[in-house]
Amino acid sequence: MVNSEGARRREQRRGPVLRRHGQMQQGTTDQHLLDTRGTADWVHEDPFRVLRIQSEFVEGFGALAELPPAISVFGSARTRRDSPEYEAAVAIGRGLVEAGFAVITGGGPGAMEAANKGAMEAGGVSVGLGIELPFEQGINPYVNLGVDFRYFFVRKTMFVKYASGFVVLPGGLGTLDELFEALTLVQTKKVTRFPIVLFGSAYWGGLVSWIEETLVAQGKVSAHDLQLFHLTDDVEEAIGLVTKEAGA
Repeated sequence: MVNSEGARRREQRRGPVLRRHGQMQQGTTDQHLLDTRGTADWVHEDPFRVLRIQSEFVEGFGALAELPPAISVFGSARTRRDSPEYEAAVAIGRGLVEAGFAVITGGGPGAMEAANKGAMEAGGVSVGLGIELPFEQGINPYVNLGVDFRYFFVRKTMFVKYASGFVVLPGGLGTLDELFEALTLVQTKKVTRFPIVLFGSAYWGGLVSWIEETLVAQGKVSAHDLQLFHLTDDVEEAIGLVTKEAGA
């Protein structure tokens, strides 16, 4: 039998982490902090990333905690300014502010810019939650409260936590990602009273048909799940649906 003193020599505890045998490290945490200079590689390692993630949550919560009731508006960064979609997004942003809501977008160009423009021109709170990307512009000029994030999952938490519902305009993979995450959260009752409105039947109609004719038909989701969202082409109806269910 190994005595307790011998066992202690073969294990190492650093906070909540236990190391034994070949996983043991030389020195102590304080020693590494105070005595070693070395390279800056540690700022790219996972334990330090946890602190960055924590700081992003803290910054986001701090910036958004005092928002009035808000609606997140999603859509393509590639939506052209001379397109009907852009004008619809401006009208939606304006209408949401007039209904008493702040507007939250991804802070980028296209449909996001349009919704922020409508919100700012209506004198409301126009929020942009940006993301660090190698190929996309920064926060658009119609945002009056902006937060930039490194991590998608932190940003996505803010979209849901500080919004009472989603309006989803035509968009690409990022828009689909947000849409299906929201649908999943509502379906699994992680969030309640969270209306989701798809704007543009010509664009979303094929997706809705696929959900109905494939997912529901094969029993992958229930017919009741079709009630998790609304589809409309009317700006006023979109605003009415999302604000009424959100409890304005």
